[in-house]
Amino acid sequence: MLWACLRFPGLAFSAAFAASPEAGPSALLDNKARKRVIAMANPEAAEAGVRRGQSLAAARALCPALRVRPRDAAAETRLLAELAAWCYQFSAHVSLVPPYALLMEAGASLRLFDGWPVLAQRLKEGLSAQGHAYTIAATPFAAASWVFAATADGMVIAQPEGVIRMLGALPLALSGLPRSSIQALESMGFRHLNDIFHLPRPELTRRIGREGVEWLDRLRGHTSHILPAWQPPADFEQRMEFDSELDGSEPLLFPLRRLTRSLANLLAARDGGVQRFVLTLEHARGEVTPIPVAMAAPQRDADRLFELARTRLENSTLPAPARALRLHAAHLPMFRPTARDLFEPIRGEGLDWPTLDERLRARLGDAALKQIMQVADHRPEYASGYGTPGAPFLPDHKRRPLWLLKQPCPMHPHPAQLLAGPERIESGWWDGQDMRRDYYIVRTVQGQHAWAYLPAGTLDGWMLHGWFA
Repeated sequence: MLWACLRFPGLAFSAAFAASPEAGPSALLDNKARKRVIAMANPEAAEAGVRRGQSLAAARALCPALRVRPRDAAAETRLLAELAAWCYQFSAHVSLVPPYALLMEAGASLRLFDGWPVLAQRLKEGLSAQGHAYTIAATPFAAASWVFAATADGMVIAQPEGVIRMLGALPLALSGLPRSSIQALESMGFRHLNDIFHLPRPELTRRIGREGVEWLDRLRGHTSHILPAWQPPADFEQRMEFDSELDGSEPLLFPLRRLTRSLANLLAARDGGVQRFVLTLEHARGEVTPIPVAMAAPQRDADRLFELARTRLENSTLPAPARALRLHAAHLPMFRPTARDLFEPIRGEGLDWPTLDERLRARLGDAALKQIMQVADHRPEYASGYGTPGAPFLPDHKRRPLWLLKQPCPMHPHPAQLLAGPERIESGWWDGQDMRRDYYIVRTVQGQHAWAYLPAGTLDGWMLHGWFA
C-alpha cells in the first residue's frame, strides 16, 4: 500500500473567504476566545507584524488594511469534504483528517495512472487550478505520510525500511506526539525519534503514555489503524453567505464559480452528472429568488456548469441585492459520456446540438425555443405541432415520414411500385374535417420513397403527402 497525505495549510482562509477572492493581508479570529484575538494570519499580514494571539485592535494598528473574518469550522469541514470528493477520482479510499488534511490510498491506483509521478502531476495540476496550496508525502504507513507532509513536502518512500530510517532522523518536535510528551522527552535529553525507538517499551509507556506509544507504532507500521473511508453524499446543497449585500450579477460570479466547482467535484466522486439544479438568491426580509438551471443531458464539467448558471443569472431580474447564494441539486443521475466513433473525423469549433440547445435556452429563455411535439390526433395534418422543449417528437407509426407537405398534391406520374400498405386513416368526424384515406409507402419512377394515399375504396387519384429520407 502507498498512503498519500495532502495537507492544505490555507484551507481555513479558503473556507472563511469563500464568497470573495482572497487578496491582501488577512486574518482569522479565534471564536473560542472571550476577546477578539487573532487565531491565524496569512503571509501578507505576517509581514506587517500580525501574529497569533494578538488582539484585533493591535493587529489593525499594525496593518490598517487587514481583512478579518471569524474562523468557520463548519465551512472548513465542508471544504475538506469537497477536496475529498475531488480526490475520490484518484482513489477508492479517501479519509478525512481534520482540520486540514486528507489521506488517500494510492497504491491500488498506480497502474491506472502509469506510476506515482504521473498521479502526483495530476494532483498538482488539479489543485493548482482550484487555487489550493498544499503539501504532499507518500509512504506505506498513513501516520508517517501525515508527518512527512508537514515536514518534507514531496517526499515519496515506497519501502518500509526507508520510512523507518527517515523517521529516526526526525526531531521530536515534528513527530506528531502531544506537546506534553515532547517536553517530557526533551527534558530527559532526547532530541530525535531514533533516540526513543530503542527504549524499553514499559519505560517509554510510563513516560509518554499508552497513546504516545501507539502513535509511534503507527508511524513505523507496527500496528494497524482503521481509517474511515469518506463516502460522497447522494445530493448536493451548499450555501454561501456574504458579508454585505451584493447588487447585480457581476459580484455574484466569484461565489457562483466556487459553488459550481464544488458541485463538479462531487459529481466526479460519484461518477455522475447533473441535469437540473436550482440557484437561490436570498435577500433581506426573507425574500428569495429561485433560478432553475436545466440541461438537455446530464453534465459534470465545471466550466460548462458555470457558464450555464452564469447565463441564467445574468438574464434574471433580481428584486433586491443578495445576502446569500445557495445551490441545490436533488438528483444526480449516472453520467454517460457521448459515444463516439473510433474513426470519427476531427470536427471544427462548432457546437454539438445538446450544447447549442442549452445555450439558446439559457440566453433566450425556455419559451423562445420550440420543437416538434406529438399531438393526439390520427390525421397526419394535425398529428404534430410546435411546443416548448420536452420529450422528443416521435411519429405515431414507424412507417410515417417526418417530412410532410403543407398540402397533399396530385402525384404524377403514378407510383412505380407499392412497398407497403394500405394503412387506412378514417377520422375527424367530430370537427367537420373528416377524412377516409388509404396510405401507402411507394417508390417513384426516380427511385424516391414517398408517402401517398388514395381515397378509401378507390384505385385512382394518387395524392403525394410526404417524403422519406
